Amino acid sequence: MDSLLIYGSYGYTGRLIAREAVSRGGSPAIAGRDGRAVARQADELGVEGRTFGLGDDVASHIRNFDAVLNCAGPFVKTVDPLVEACLETETDYLDITGEFRVFERLRRRDEAARDANVTLLPGVGFEVVPSDCLAAFLHEQLPSATDLSLGVKGNGPLSRGTARTFVEELGTDGVVRRNGRLIKVPIAYRTREIDFGTGPEHAVSVPWADVVTAAHSTGIGSIEVYAAVPSWATRGMAVVDSLGWLLERRPIKGGLRRLVDSQADGPDERELATDTATIWGEAVDESTGRRARARVRTPNPYALTAESAVTAAERLLDGHDQPRKRIPAGFQTPASAFGSDFVLELTGTDRELLAAPSESGEPERSPLESDD
Repeated sequence: MDSLLIYGSYGYTGRLIAREAVSRGGSPAIAGRDGRAVARQADELGVEGRTFGLGDDVASHIRNFDAVLNCAGPFVKTVDPLVEACLETETDYLDITGEFRVFERLRRRDEAARDANVTLLPGVGFEVVPSDCLAAFLHEQLPSATDLSLGVKGNGPLSRGTARTFVEELGTDGVVRRNGRLIKVPIAYRTREIDFGTGPEHAVSVPWADVVTAAHSTGIGSIEVYAAVPSWATRGMAVVDSLGWLLERRPIKGGLRRLVDSQADGPDERELATDTATIWGEAVDESTGRRARARVRTPNPYALTAESAVTAAERLLDGHDQPRKRIPAGFQTPASAFGSDFVLELTGTDRELLAAPSESGEPERSPLESDD
């Protein structure tokens, strides 16, 4: 991994990723705009450090690398200058974003990336590796699916970077995909009960990035994503949505950012080792009633992100040395690049097919599916 540059490497998730890359024997370069943080981390890891901001001549700093892995969020603010530099220098781009706007922005750069022979591969962390791979798996079970629903359940604290992204998103709309188009909807506009493995739980619709990525991976035209929350939280989310005009005000967001910066930065070692998450999915063919359901269980989302991001970067770089392994240029998702089983190659993950489609329209239940 000597030809990999990790940008934003000194944030919580960036540190995990850089440490994981070095632990595999790699020697990536690390970079960011805080020179002291870069120098300290470079000395600790024994790797090259580079200091530059995204208002600088980014292309000159990345020209000698085969791939850049962006860990600097909010990604909606960092993606454009890095991608522009990657297209100019024929450098592959990866990131760990979960922001659907970033995925849609990069999807629209597909033709430009193909013309430049550059692979754009966002979302190589918890968002969206397990959900994208699950969507592709369900599509394999039911190729005629017209509708896809996904659900996410996790626990544990957020990193500062993730929390800052959440603050930036406050007051914005939700989104779903309907018949191939992204449609704005209120936050938590729809609820449903989802069995994540211990019986039905309350879940609300959220603007998860699969409304873009799953469409690319599967071609399914209508997609919704839900997150498990306590039932009382739905009312709170509706209040937040109604106060969007207030949350957009600079003093309010500034105060929330300061609050985030004052808090502990992400899960500790015990939480990284013990926390888990579950992704649930259901694909439906509306014309026949046939459907397929499955679940993917993962370790702590940050632990998975460190492993999946480095593994994806390794795979991408392998293609530079072995052309037959080259990931196609243009916009890609984890599943379109590596296949639906990519998530199962990561430590501590497993997948259950809960209900396979049958000719009758009623799903055939797996012996693993409970009656709850």
